[in-house]
Order: sequence, then structure tokens, then C-alpha cells
Amino acid sequence: MAPKQSTPKVSRNPNLIRGIGKYSRSKMYHKRGLWAIKAKNGGVFPRHDPKPKAPAPTEKPPKFFPADDVKKPLVNKHKPKPTKLRASITPGTVLIILAGRFKGKRVVFLKQLSSGLLLVTGPFKINGVPLRRVNQAYVIGTSTKVDISGVNVEKFDDKYFVKETQKKKDKGEGEFFEVEKEEKSMLPQEKKDDQKAVDAQLIKSIEAVPDLKTYLGARFSLKAGMKPHELVF
Repeated sequence: MAPKQSTPKVSRNPNLIRGIGKYSRSKMYHKRGLWAIKAKNGGVFPRHDPKPKAPAPTEKPPKFFPADDVKKPLVNKHKPKPTKLRASITPGTVLIILAGRFKGKRVVFLKQLSSGLLLVTGPFKINGVPLRRVNQAYVIGTSTKVDISGVNVEKFDDKYFVKETQKKKDKGEGEFFEVEKEEKSMLPQEKKDDQKAVDAQLIKSIEAVPDLKTYLGARFSLKAGMKPHELVF
């Protein structure tokens, strides 16, 4: 596209010669319409209140710059959008986990959390996978489904899975050389009860379908001669 040509500004009072305009001061007063503005406001030009001044800083700025560069955080205006769930993943779908501690395990999808992660369970009694969150990028959706209409998962959200951080104790001089025994973090009894409640409702639906319990307990793996692009899940 050709650049737009800017039209030059034309003065209302062109110069006859340098410093002398064509019209007089009184002529320009009428030409600019100042008389109409004055007449509209009772013979006086309108006055606008001055803008309030910014409050003066309580502390004076430093006279010298710091020797080291001080990094300022960048303004992030990004608003995260809700994660779109794949069409092949619906509540009750059996998924295959592709990475992590439970790689190759088959799990049942319960619901999608507000963070976009998937809430899944083994159930724990069948294949040892507890209630946990999984990214949908690391699962394969299968055509097998489980009826989860009787499973109540309203209480599970992202805050449910947040771990409590404990402050480390400061070591004294006497305790510095002593070997501390690592205390294993025990799972709260409330979460154990929640797992049992979900498993009990799920297992009833699983046992109603023949061979489904064995299918969930078996680990998925590729063997020699298997072509992944030809597999139907």
C-alpha cells in the first residue's frame, strides 16, 4: 500500500509578507467565532478548573543510582483461558497413563478440575492408583467406559491436593553433626476414607461388567511387532 499523503495545514490568516497577516486582529476575532463563545457564556470566556496536582512523594528520591541493576517484575496481562477437554475424554472413560509413577496403568476419568487437570482413580483397590490429578497430554483415551453416575466427586478440587508445607527446624551446635531420622509423611485418615468411599462406588459398577476388573488391573505395554499407529484403543 502507498503511504498516505498528509495534507499541509492552512492558516486562517495567511501572511501577505513575513510577519504581517492578511486580516487584522479584530477581523480574526470575528472570523474565529470568539464572539459567539463569549456571548454564550454571558460575555466572559469560559474557564476550566485546573487539574489536581499529583501528591508530592513523602520520601525524596535518591540522588544516586544503585551500583547493581535492580530487576523489576514485568507486567503480565495474560489471562489464562479454561483448558478445552478432548472429545474422546468423557466422565467414566478408561484412560491409559503414559508418563510418571503409574506409567502404563489404566485409570477411570472422573471429572475435569478448574486448573484443566483430570481427576482420575484406579480404583486403588484394583491397580494401586489413588485419586490423583493428571494432565490430559499424558493420557490415551480408550473406547471403554465405566458407569460413574453413583460416584460423588463434588468435594474434590485443586485445593484438595495441595500439600501442607512444614518449616524446617533450625539446628543448634549440638544437633549439627547428629544424623536426623527422616520422618515419613503419613497420609491423613480423611483422604484414606475418601479413597475408600470412591472405590466402593466404582467397584460395584466395574464388577457388573465381565472382565472389566481384569482389564483395569493389567498394565498396558507395547511388545515386539506391535504397531502403535494401527492400535485401536
